[in-house]
Amino acid sequence: MNYRIPPRVAMFNSFAGYGRCSTTEAVPILSAMRVQACPVPTAVYSNHTGFPSYYCHDFTGQLPDYLSQWERLGLAFDGIYVGLLGQKEQIPVVADFIRQQRQRGCPLVLIDPIMGDHGNTYRPVSPEYCEEIKELVRLADIITPNITEACLLTGVRYKDNGWRQEELVDICEKLHAFGPDKIAVTGLQRRSPQGYYDSFINFVSQRRPESGSLETTSTVTRTAGPSRHGTGDIFAAIVAGDAVRGEDFVASVEKAASFISLCIHASDELGIPESDGICFENFLDALIPRDES
Repeated sequence: MNYRIPPRVAMFNSFAGYGRCSTTEAVPILSAMRVQACPVPTAVYSNHTGFPSYYCHDFTGQLPDYLSQWERLGLAFDGIYVGLLGQKEQIPVVADFIRQQRQRGCPLVLIDPIMGDHGNTYRPVSPEYCEEIKELVRLADIITPNITEACLLTGVRYKDNGWRQEELVDICEKLHAFGPDKIAVTGLQRRSPQGYYDSFINFVSQRRPESGSLETTSTVTRTAGPSRHGTGDIFAAIVAGDAVRGEDFVASVEKAASFISLCIHASDELGIPESDGICFENFLDALIPRDES
């Protein structure tokens, strides 16, 4: 028998019926990684907000009843993954759930502090939300902000490119001060000698448990096509799936970046519109753990 009981992850994220993002990406990815995904919808969208129009049903009022039923069942989780929360009022509800699960021995909390990209916040995100999310980050073991979100969390001025290593180390030191031991800052780009962006970079920082000192590294992946919606959700889902399985953090970041690059390239070749996200469905087999394939 070359399989085992899948680790169980509670996953807070929005649900978009069309556009390949959030829950509709994370569930199949975690399942392929042999992880049981247990979604908690924070909002239901007809399609993601990158389209000209969309329908949204906020789930803030339903969250307490939804989670209280899990409490009645006595559910315990091996990990918690938090993505987009619909409203700032959801943050204390999620924080209470995390604390309850910590008391039951939950060893891992990954928070993807989704707020914006390319220097701007997303449409549903308010300045008050950006402030409140900082308190939630204090409960995380791992965070996966893009560079825009890292700047929003730390108060550092955003710039499109030209980040020096010492600047990124300073940002990560500020992020570690919130509490997380492992950080992956995504959304960084590198220019080629010809002047165009040819690679995307993830800056990884880990706090050593013995000394508290920081260990940093960068992973570089060749750019395979234009930026697309949903890549951050795929990245966070892969890192969360590996984390609950005890995989190395840097190796997990590299795996997520390579998988996204592969999917972007395929999406470009297939002519899939950028608003439709990345065609990941054809490559889920690449995420199956080798010892359980």
